[in-house]
Amino acid sequence: MNKRQKLGQHFLKSKKISQLIVDAASITKNETVLEVGTGQGILTDLLCSKAKNVISIEADRQIYTKMKSKMNNLENLVLIHGNGFKIKRKFDVFVSNLPYSESRNALEWLAQTRFSRGIIMVQKEFADKLVTSVLGERKAITIIANHCFDIKKIINVGKNNFDPPPKVDSVALEITKKKTISPEMVKTINKIFSYRRKTIQNILKQFEKQSDNQKRLDDLTGDEIVKIAKQIIR
Repeated sequence: MNKRQKLGQHFLKSKKISQLIVDAASITKNETVLEVGTGQGILTDLLCSKAKNVISIEADRQIYTKMKSKMNNLENLVLIHGNGFKIKRKFDVFVSNLPYSESRNALEWLAQTRFSRGIIMVQKEFADKLVTSVLGERKAITIIANHCFDIKKIINVGKNNFDPPPKVDSVALEITKKKTISPEMVKTINKIFSYRRKTIQNILKQFEKQSDNQKRLDDLTGDEIVKIAKQIIR
Protein backbone atom coordinates (compact mmCIF):
# COMPACT_ATOMS: atom_id res chain seq x y z
CA MET A 1 0.00 0.00 0.00
CA ASN A 2 1.47 3.36 -1.01
CA LYS A 3 1.67 6.49 1.11
CA ARG A 4 -1.42 8.15 -0.42
CA GLN A 5 -3.61 5.10 0.23
CA LYS A 6 -2.42 4.92 3.84
CA LEU A 7 -3.48 8.54 4.26
CA GLY A 8 -6.88 7.77 2.75
CA GLN A 9 -6.16 10.01 -0.23
CA HIS A 10 -7.47 9.00 -3.64
CA PHE A 11 -7.14 11.25 -6.68
CA LEU A 12 -10.37 12.34 -8.36
CA LYS A 13 -10.04 11.63 -12.09
CA SER A 14 -13.50 12.54 -13.42
CA LYS A 15 -13.52 15.89 -15.23
CA LYS A 16 -17.33 15.85 -15.24
CA ILE A 17 -17.55 15.52 -11.46
CA SER A 18 -14.78 18.08 -10.99
CA GLN A 19 -16.78 20.57 -13.03
CA LEU A 20 -19.94 19.82 -11.03
CA ILE A 21 -18.06 20.47 -7.77
CA VAL A 22 -16.63 23.78 -8.96
CA ASP A 23 -19.99 24.90 -10.38
CA ALA A 24 -21.72 24.02 -7.08
CA ALA A 25 -19.28 26.30 -5.23
CA SER A 26 -20.67 29.34 -7.15
CA ILE A 27 -17.29 31.09 -7.01
CA THR A 28 -17.05 34.72 -8.13
CA LYS A 29 -14.12 36.77 -9.41
CA ASN A 30 -14.06 38.64 -6.09
CA GLU A 31 -13.41 35.55 -3.97
CA THR A 32 -10.39 33.65 -2.71
CA VAL A 33 -10.59 29.86 -2.67
CA LEU A 34 -8.65 27.54 -0.37
CA GLU A 35 -8.04 24.03 -1.70
CA VAL A 36 -6.50 21.46 0.64
CA GLY A 37 -4.90 18.65 -1.34
CA THR A 38 -3.73 19.81 -4.77
CA GLY A 39 -3.35 16.23 -5.94
CA GLN A 40 -3.18 16.03 -9.73
CA GLY A 41 -4.67 19.52 -10.06
CA ILE A 42 -7.97 18.43 -11.61
CA LEU A 43 -9.90 20.86 -9.37
CA THR A 44 -7.15 23.48 -9.10
CA ASP A 45 -7.21 24.49 -12.75
CA LEU A 46 -11.00 24.89 -12.74
CA LEU A 47 -10.93 26.87 -9.50
CA CYS A 48 -8.39 29.29 -10.96
CA SER A 49 -10.70 29.93 -13.92
CA LYS A 50 -13.46 31.08 -11.54
CA ALA A 51 -11.79 32.79 -8.56
CA LYS A 52 -9.84 35.95 -7.90
CA ASN A 53 -7.17 33.87 -6.15
CA VAL A 54 -6.66 30.21 -5.30
CA ILE A 55 -4.50 28.99 -2.43
CA SER A 56 -3.81 25.29 -2.97
CA ILE A 57 -1.93 23.32 -0.32
CA GLU A 58 -0.30 19.93 -0.82
CA ALA A 59 1.24 17.90 2.00
CA ASP A 60 3.21 15.54 -0.25
CA ARG A 61 6.54 17.12 -1.23
CA GLN A 62 6.91 15.09 -4.43
CA ILE A 63 3.41 15.96 -5.67
CA TYR A 64 3.87 19.61 -4.68
CA THR A 65 7.10 19.85 -6.70
CA LYS A 66 5.47 18.25 -9.73
CA MET A 67 2.41 20.53 -9.62
CA LYS A 68 4.54 23.63 -8.96
CA SER A 69 6.23 23.04 -12.30
CA LYS A 70 3.05 22.02 -14.12
CA MET A 71 0.93 24.99 -12.97
CA ASN A 72 3.45 27.84 -13.00
CA ASN A 73 1.42 29.57 -15.73
CA LEU A 74 -1.57 30.18 -13.43
CA GLU A 75 -1.06 33.75 -12.22
CA ASN A 76 -3.83 33.67 -9.60
CA LEU A 77 -2.59 30.44 -7.97
CA VAL A 78 -0.52 30.28 -4.78
CA LEU A 79 0.74 26.72 -4.36
CA ILE A 80 2.05 25.81 -0.89
CA HIS A 81 3.68 22.71 0.54
CA GLY A 82 2.47 22.01 4.06
CA ASN A 83 -0.44 21.22 6.34
CA GLY A 84 -3.58 22.83 4.98
CA PHE A 85 -5.26 22.89 8.38
CA LYS A 86 -2.60 25.16 9.81
CA ILE A 87 -3.05 27.85 7.16
CA LYS A 88 -3.39 31.40 8.47
CA ARG A 89 -4.49 33.06 5.23
CA LYS A 90 -7.98 34.44 4.77
CA PHE A 91 -10.29 32.80 2.24
CA ASP A 92 -13.94 32.89 1.21
CA VAL A 93 -14.59 29.44 -0.24
CA PHE A 94 -13.19 26.03 0.74
CA VAL A 95 -13.01 23.24 -1.85
CA SER A 96 -11.36 19.90 -1.16
CA ASN A 97 -11.34 16.22 -1.99
CA LEU A 98 -10.44 15.46 1.62
CA PRO A 99 -8.25 12.50 2.57
CA TYR A 100 -10.63 10.15 4.38
CA SER A 101 -8.30 10.07 7.38
CA GLU A 102 -8.56 13.86 7.73
CA SER A 103 -12.32 14.36 7.34
CA ARG A 104 -13.16 14.85 11.02
CA ASN A 105 -10.12 17.05 11.68
CA ALA A 106 -11.00 19.14 8.63
CA LEU A 107 -14.60 19.73 9.76
CA GLU A 108 -13.42 20.66 13.27
CA TRP A 109 -10.90 23.11 11.79
CA LEU A 110 -13.48 24.62 9.46
CA ALA A 111 -15.88 25.01 12.40
CA GLN A 112 -13.27 27.27 14.03
CA THR A 113 -12.42 29.20 10.84
CA ARG A 114 -14.18 32.20 9.30
CA PHE A 115 -15.23 31.68 5.67
CA SER A 116 -18.43 31.68 3.62
CA ARG A 117 -19.06 28.22 2.18
CA GLY A 118 -17.41 25.15 0.74
CA ILE A 119 -17.68 21.92 -1.19
CA ILE A 120 -16.02 18.90 0.37
CA MET A 121 -15.67 15.32 -0.83
CA VAL A 122 -15.92 12.77 1.97
CA GLN A 123 -16.49 9.06 2.44
CA LYS A 124 -20.20 8.19 2.14
CA GLU A 125 -20.28 6.70 5.65
CA PHE A 126 -18.88 9.95 7.07
CA ALA A 127 -21.41 12.02 5.11
CA ASP A 128 -24.25 9.85 6.46
CA LYS A 129 -22.91 10.42 9.98
CA LEU A 130 -23.00 14.20 9.48
CA VAL A 131 -26.58 14.37 8.22
CA THR A 132 -28.19 11.57 10.27
CA SER A 133 -31.49 12.30 11.99
CA VAL A 134 -31.20 9.20 14.20
CA LEU A 135 -30.20 10.52 17.63
CA GLY A 136 -28.36 7.38 18.67
CA GLU A 137 -26.16 7.45 15.55
CA ARG A 138 -24.83 10.97 16.10
CA LYS A 139 -21.19 11.55 16.97
CA ALA A 140 -19.52 14.65 18.39
CA ILE A 141 -18.63 15.76 14.84
CA THR A 142 -22.35 15.54 13.91
CA ILE A 143 -23.19 18.10 16.59
CA ILE A 144 -20.23 20.36 15.78
CA ALA A 145 -20.88 20.29 12.03
CA ASN A 146 -24.62 20.93 12.20
CA HIS A 147 -24.16 23.72 14.75
CA CYS A 148 -21.70 25.50 12.47
CA PHE A 149 -22.93 24.65 8.96
CA ASP A 150 -25.94 24.10 6.80
CA ILE A 151 -25.06 20.81 5.09
CA LYS A 152 -26.44 19.65 1.76
CA LYS A 153 -25.59 16.59 -0.34
CA ILE A 154 -24.56 17.59 -3.88
CA ILE A 155 -23.69 14.34 -5.63
CA ASN A 156 -22.85 10.72 -4.91
CA VAL A 157 -19.46 9.80 -6.34
CA GLY A 158 -18.68 6.15 -7.07
CA LYS A 159 -15.32 4.63 -6.15
CA ASN A 160 -14.35 4.16 -9.81
CA ASN A 161 -14.05 7.93 -10.22
CA PHE A 162 -10.80 7.86 -8.20
CA ASP A 163 -7.26 6.67 -8.74
CA PRO A 164 -6.50 4.48 -6.93
CA PRO A 165 -10.14 3.49 -6.35
CA PRO A 166 -11.07 3.38 -2.66
CA LYS A 167 -13.10 0.54 -1.17
CA VAL A 168 -16.12 2.79 -0.58
CA ASP A 169 -18.15 5.42 -2.41
CA SER A 170 -17.90 9.15 -1.67
CA VAL A 171 -20.28 12.11 -1.44
CA ALA A 172 -19.74 15.75 -2.31
CA LEU A 173 -21.27 18.02 0.34
CA GLU A 174 -22.06 21.73 0.27
CA ILE A 175 -21.36 23.39 3.61
CA THR A 176 -22.54 26.93 4.30
CA LYS A 177 -21.14 28.61 7.41
CA LYS A 178 -23.61 29.58 10.15
CA LYS A 179 -21.41 29.98 13.21
CA THR A 180 -17.74 29.93 14.15
CA ILE A 181 -16.86 28.23 17.44
CA SER A 182 -13.80 28.16 19.68
CA PRO A 183 -11.24 25.35 20.01
CA GLU A 184 -12.46 24.97 23.59
CA MET A 185 -16.00 24.34 22.38
CA VAL A 186 -14.82 21.66 19.93
CA LYS A 187 -12.78 19.99 22.68
CA THR A 188 -15.68 20.12 25.16
CA ILE A 189 -18.24 18.58 22.79
CA ASN A 190 -15.81 15.76 22.00
CA LYS A 191 -15.25 15.22 25.72
CA ILE A 192 -18.99 15.16 26.42
CA PHE A 193 -19.42 12.36 23.87
CA SER A 194 -16.79 10.27 25.62
CA TYR A 195 -19.38 10.01 28.43
CA ARG A 196 -22.40 9.50 26.18
CA ARG A 197 -23.80 6.52 28.18
CA LYS A 198 -23.98 8.58 31.35
CA THR A 199 -26.86 10.85 32.39
CA ILE A 200 -26.43 14.59 31.93
CA GLN A 201 -26.20 14.86 35.71
CA ASN A 202 -23.23 12.48 35.76
CA ILE A 203 -21.63 14.02 32.67
CA LEU A 204 -21.66 17.44 34.31
CA LYS A 205 -20.13 15.96 37.45
CA GLN A 206 -17.06 15.11 35.36
CA PHE A 207 -16.65 18.85 34.84
CA GLU A 208 -17.50 19.76 38.44
CA LYS A 209 -20.89 21.17 37.45
CA GLN A 210 -24.23 20.53 39.15
CA SER A 211 -27.47 19.31 37.54
CA ASP A 212 -30.39 17.01 38.30
CA ASN A 213 -31.02 16.24 34.61
CA GLN A 214 -31.47 12.46 34.19
CA LYS A 215 -31.61 12.50 30.40
CA ARG A 216 -28.81 11.12 28.22
CA LEU A 217 -27.20 12.64 25.13
CA ASP A 218 -29.38 10.55 22.84
CA ASP A 219 -32.44 12.23 24.37
CA LEU A 220 -31.23 15.74 23.50
CA THR A 221 -31.24 17.90 20.39
CA GLY A 222 -27.99 19.20 18.99
CA ASP A 223 -28.76 22.69 20.30
CA GLU A 224 -29.32 21.27 23.79
CA ILE A 225 -25.95 19.50 23.68
CA VAL A 226 -24.24 22.73 22.58
CA LYS A 227 -25.98 24.53 25.46
CA ILE A 228 -24.53 21.98 27.91
CA ALA A 229 -21.07 22.50 26.40
CA LYS A 230 -21.43 26.25 26.91
CA GLN A 231 -22.50 25.65 30.53
CA ILE A 232 -19.35 23.59 31.08
CA ILE A 233 -17.08 26.25 29.56
CA ARG A 234 -18.53 29.10 31.63
